[in-house]
Amino acid sequence: MSLIEANELHRSYLLGKKKLEVLRGVNLEVEAGEKVFLCGPSGAGKTTLMYTLAGLERPEQGKVTIEGKDIYRLPPKQQANFRNQTLGYIFQSFFLLPELSALENVMIPSLIGGKETRERATELLTLVGLGERLDHLPAELSGGEQQRVAIARALSNEPKIIFADEPTGNLDSRNGAEVMRHLFDLSDRIGATLVIVTHDRDLAKTGDRTLIVTDGKIEG
Repeated sequence: MSLIEANELHRSYLLGKKKLEVLRGVNLEVEAGEKVFLCGPSGAGKTTLMYTLAGLERPEQGKVTIEGKDIYRLPPKQQANFRNQTLGYIFQSFFLLPELSALENVMIPSLIGGKETRERATELLTLVGLGERLDHLPAELSGGEQQRVAIARALSNEPKIIFADEPTGNLDSRNGAEVMRHLFDLSDRIGATLVIVTHDRDLAKTGDRTLIVTDGKIEG
């Protein structure tokens, strides 16, 4: 059994009175330890697909199975616990809490899970080169540094799967390369599976496999 399995996923949105089909029967499998990139043109459905795989957007039809669990059939509390304990998220816009320090931002997922994680958060921030900036607020950090904080936060609970939505989209090429190096290094340390949305075909070549999303379906 694959770590992630998606079967006949359908998702649409209403734009006024018009129904826009974003996912149109997507099927895919991801094995444990893989680094899989979702590529495709803007509006193809790749971010919606990632959010649906990640337990953040319920499909209208179809199912997502992770570790043999049909995640959208779990009761809400179990689903939230499963996301917190098993999945990590990295977003293009970082989504750091502005009033919290880098260290406090990284501690959030583990605190939600009822753990005290100052030591783990400090270790992760040191590994991404921010050991001297633990007490800095997001506004005091560069874009690349903020994204490294977001990576450390995503790994704080040692998730089995990390979902990343355009993690280098707001960064220049040098910072983007640095962010991806940290993401790959840290995920390899804990044996995490990566599912990454990107429009950058060259970046996608650094993974194990690229899935091309076009018009709400995966090519091939």
